[in-house]
Amino acid sequence: MTVTVFFGLSPAELLALAAAVVLVPARWLPPGARRPSTWAGAAALAVSATVLAVLGIRWQLIPVLAGGAIALAFAVPSLLRRPARRARWWLALPGSAACLALVLAGAAAAWALPRPVFPEPSGAHAVGTTVVQWTDPERAETATARADDRRTVVVQLWYPGQRDPAARRAWYLGRTAREARLVARGQAGYLGLPGFVLDEAAHARTRSVPDAPVASGGGRFPVVLFSPGLGGVRTQNTAWAEELASRGYVVAALDHPYDSAVVTLADGRTIRTRVASTGDQAEDDRRAAGWTAVRAADLGFVLTQLGRLDRGEIPGLLAGRLDLRRAAATGHSLGGAAALQAARQDPRFAAVIDIDGFPRDPAPRPFGQPVLALTHDVRPGEEPDYLSRLTRVLQLSTATSYRLTVPGSAHLTFTDAPLFLPPLPALVGSLGRTAGPRITAAATVAFLDAALRGGSGDLAATLSRYGHLTVL
Repeated sequence: MTVTVFFGLSPAELLALAAAVVLVPARWLPPGARRPSTWAGAAALAVSATVLAVLGIRWQLIPVLAGGAIALAFAVPSLLRRPARRARWWLALPGSAACLALVLAGAAAAWALPRPVFPEPSGAHAVGTTVVQWTDPERAETATARADDRRTVVVQLWYPGQRDPAARRAWYLGRTAREARLVARGQAGYLGLPGFVLDEAAHARTRSVPDAPVASGGGRFPVVLFSPGLGGVRTQNTAWAEELASRGYVVAALDHPYDSAVVTLADGRTIRTRVASTGDQAEDDRRAAGWTAVRAADLGFVLTQLGRLDRGEIPGLLAGRLDLRRAAATGHSLGGAAALQAARQDPRFAAVIDIDGFPRDPAPRPFGQPVLALTHDVRPGEEPDYLSRLTRVLQLSTATSYRLTVPGSAHLTFTDAPLFLPPLPALVGSLGRTAGPRITAAATVAFLDAALRGGSGDLAATLSRYGHLTVL
């Protein structure tokens, strides 16, 4: 069920909602209107329930159907009784109110937690995607006690592809429907939510095509590595990655096992996060610095593997098509901190994008890459050390760097979250469902074009369109 027309509801779901809204007050209507309203609502509810049973019923619609069915169960008998035998109003009113509450709760849940619809990328290319898994023989896996365990990462690549309108689009949260469900349930559990809450994200498809042929032309593409937020997964910025790929970049987003909420390995193993807060700020900061260091090493390792892929030393679609001289380290939240640290440690990275990440490098030192730091709309008194520490790190760059604060944004504004989480300002900002991902893509593309492609024009003026800019 993919067609949505209003508030995230399909035609069958809208029919079910309309039927329930008609049935709840039907028993209270005058006798002349009661009978046609009841039978019309019953017919609409039966048709919509049958269609939804075939197509699949979302959990948000269960309260709507239940409320309508209960209202119908009370409305029909009232048609068969003499008016004098109808239930007393003070007995019937609580039941009608309960049915209405069910219907409204289901409608609100469908509106607040829709199936994400990904924006059509605006670039010249179609988008392909593929997933690889690489193991670093030089690094032990510190999250386990096995002496022979080596660090393994799962990487999803988005790249310029060839158009095929008939091709099946990729699942959002995994290579398969099963993996998508596992990841959705894992993310919900990480957030402390019931597992079914993110089921709609598990059923979503993106704008990219799995293993699509690479765009023709023979040119090489700049490369953008991405590390997600703490507990996040490689797909958390899919809309952003697809937009970059459509504009001629290759995006490589990492799953960090034992940190990302859920990681599914090629052998079928599912690794869940071991990241947890202790409640002790000093200890949590120490742990965050350790996780950041592991992530920074993961980014450097993946850059090395991409070089091997480009040279044909390991199999892959993109052999001979990657320009590793034009590579950027990027990330969101803790991933942004890892990108900063990776660039400081590895001069192969030509640019850095820190998307709302608090710097965690315990020994920051000067580095040569330009940085774009996107920050959420920090309120007075909120996170008092964040902007000052970020500014000090950016000033260590010997290149011009930029700090851009986006008005109306929150921490998750810069991810896919606005597409499918409740539109609460404290959660995803106040920019609506699509503006956050659009602004994130537009600002980062402008920076990458300047830093990796030598783009002309006034970068500061372009970035200033999206918020409050500080040039450092």
